[in-house]
Amino acid sequence: MTDTIESARGLAASDPRLDVWRTFLQAHARLFRRLDDELREEHGLSLPEYEALVHIGRAPGRRVRMSQLAQQVLLSKSGVTRLIDRLVADGFVERSACSSDARGQEAVLTGAGLARVRAAADTHLRGIDRYFVSALTAGELDVISRTMQSVADRAGSGPSDAEACEPVVDGLAT
Repeated sequence: MTDTIESARGLAASDPRLDVWRTFLQAHARLFRRLDDELREEHGLSLPEYEALVHIGRAPGRRVRMSQLAQQVLLSKSGVTRLIDRLVADGFVERSACSSDARGQEAVLTGAGLARVRAAADTHLRGIDRYFVSALTAGELDVISRTMQSVADRAGSGPSDAEACEPVVDGLAT
């Protein structure tokens, strides 16, 4: 009886779908924690703060609508508002009226924000290399890239990089 209940609820311990899903979640959580810890320790930035600064820095004019930023950094609108509040308080971002729609607000990268994200980039890339890239062969990285793109495509569309970015120099918009 218990086996039937567990199977019906998707709790079967030997279901390979759950195994691969749990492995993916565990790897993501561990990578996130490691990268976040290193950025906090070396630069006083959380990984979500760093990612927000990168997205703003890569956007045309180093400014991005708050709603678009929420989609890019995978936060709710209220979550991105709190994150931007912290970055404004630290002097890394300013809020500005949206240049194309006065009802909206944009986050604008400051000079201090640009300097901070550029300084933190080496730490972030070093962590990606240490915990992700170096664990895989070039072929495995290619497979993961294609696979994750397929998963993302199947899950639905988000903002495209082409819409959000202009040509990049040193990882940030010119």
